[in-house]
Amino acid sequence: MKSGTPHEEISGIPHDAYEPKTPAEKWLESRLPIIGLLHTTLTIPTPKNLNWMWIWGVVLVFALVMQIVTGIVLVMHYQPGVDTAFASVEHIMRNVNAGWAFRYVHSNGASLFFVAVYAHIFRNLYYGGYKYPREVTWIIGMLIYLLMMATAFMGYVLPWGQMSFWGATVITGLFGAIPLIGDSIQTWLLGGPAVDNPTLTRFFSLHYLLPFMILGLTILHVWAFHHTGNNNPTGVEVRRTSKEEAERDTVPFWPYFVIKDLYALVFVLVIFAIIVGFMPNYLGHPDNYIEADALVTPAHIVPEWYFLPFYAILRAITFDILFIDSKLGGVIAMFGSILVMGAAPWLDTSRVRSGRYRPRFKIFFWLFVLAFFVLMWCGAMPPEQPFVIISQIATLYWFAYFLVVLPVLGLTEKPLPMPATIEEDFRRRHPDIKPAE
Repeated sequence: MKSGTPHEEISGIPHDAYEPKTPAEKWLESRLPIIGLLHTTLTIPTPKNLNWMWIWGVVLVFALVMQIVTGIVLVMHYQPGVDTAFASVEHIMRNVNAGWAFRYVHSNGASLFFVAVYAHIFRNLYYGGYKYPREVTWIIGMLIYLLMMATAFMGYVLPWGQMSFWGATVITGLFGAIPLIGDSIQTWLLGGPAVDNPTLTRFFSLHYLLPFMILGLTILHVWAFHHTGNNNPTGVEVRRTSKEEAERDTVPFWPYFVIKDLYALVFVLVIFAIIVGFMPNYLGHPDNYIEADALVTPAHIVPEWYFLPFYAILRAITFDILFIDSKLGGVIAMFGSILVMGAAPWLDTSRVRSGRYRPRFKIFFWLFVLAFFVLMWCGAMPPEQPFVIISQIATLYWFAYFLVVLPVLGLTEKPLPMPATIEEDFRRRHPDIKPAE
């Protein structure tokens, strides 16, 4: 199946069902089939041609659990108040046993989370992981991403440093640009007319709540792709007409991909440990080690690095468009840039999933990745020339990629020949590996 549109009903990949053997297993399975669920998860047939870009799922799950665990420990010592928040963070760093480690793992864990999620998103954009029958999986993933951004933003406010305070002032001020209801939304977010104690306490509450919502959506996300099966670098579906054919395209998730994912996770965590141990503040801003002061505005207000591309899009709209002023236009562009990404399953008209077989698509895709990093760079720079014009060009390309390139290219591009099956692709790339007898 090559198309992003429905051709046939997708059902689960044929494989052996769990059969309880001992009386205890049979008793539990008849009342709560948790062992069967675990067995299905570990033995799910997985395309045998997955490459190293498929490691980011396990990194994301690990990062989520790590953030929840370290967050719970930090909450035990944090005091959410404008007079106590900054001092309580310093107390955690200086007086709590291993408090510095928990704080640095948690703050840098957010960066690890976003590194993994951006790699995960770009992989799916390149290999067509958002196309039929995985549109719902993609939408759930985008909802997780939005909740991640909200959680990270609220968490950045909690240390109550200068960047925390002024970042909250700038971002919540954006909602005031929405016609009719903007002021009400902004007041509800702030808990009053300005960033103050009610803002901090409600951000603390939401920052604690949202990760558990992310966890729930993650379970739903995993369930969704377990039903449809994993996408793979060829974009060709696993054969589902019989168990024997499916086995020629797949291997069980355990032990093959579990071991591969754990190996990759260890490699990632070694780099993460080096950053936490030797350069824990490298990705942060020094002004956030100064207690929040409403009377002193920082020379340059900069959000965390993972917000920078969208911050650049926000600032790129420096002109009025008809009856829309530049401030509202920036807000629309910032949220619209995420909305068009979520609409990719319906904007991409190509009948070929994987970018591996789309030569012209590859060029536009890598230009899109370049635009992402250019926007990240511009977001970290002052809002002046030449950074404004550069961010405007990159913003234009961001929207053009989804609204023009994907729809038009799918109708005009001639794809390269594709393998008929995953087995064919695997044997061509690994001719020395012989199938089991």
